[in-house]
Amino acid sequence: MEYWDIYDQYYARVRKFILALVKDEWVADDLIQETFIKIQNNLKNLKDPSKLSSWIFRIAYNLCQDHFRRSKRSNKEESIDQEEREDLSEAFIQNELDIQKRLEQKQMGECIQNQIDLLPHSLRTVLILFDMMEFNHQEIANILGITVQNVKVRLHRAREKLKVILEQKCTFETDERNVLVCEPKCNCK
Repeated sequence: MEYWDIYDQYYARVRKFILALVKDEWVADDLIQETFIKIQNNLKNLKDPSKLSSWIFRIAYNLCQDHFRRSKRSNKEESIDQEEREDLSEAFIQNELDIQKRLEQKQMGECIQNQIDLLPHSLRTVLILFDMMEFNHQEIANILGITVQNVKVRLHRAREKLKVILEQKCTFETDERNVLVCEPKCNCK
């Protein structure tokens, strides 16, 4: 496969993955660029083209780990600051009739994402790869350099811990329109 075909096919997914891990768009952009430079420079060394996807995400994951080691940053940074959220919300409200439902889904997603951020890094990474990026167990094992069984254990633990966190920190209610709404129990993100 040619480099530009790979770039076109994987750019959006790699960006989503890196941004979910680092929570900083500027840093994510740098890491995405580094990822694709490494892909371009090492594409000829890929031994098994059937493992291209795992290989790409392993590169991205390793670069994120290098970034965390260098910067020793907190894993609790928000990906979008409050002002950007408000601007985004206003734009949605003006554009579509069913925007209220979409906005509530987005807010619920943000509420849950804030709780996912409380998980330990190793559990959060597996949860992101499986649920958000839709990788299978084998692909995640290849990306993280662990066994499939370990992936399953981490995923199970991540979901169990997330369930406890959500029960402690959030309330789920159905509003008058029969829409599920997630609200923090307190201002404790």
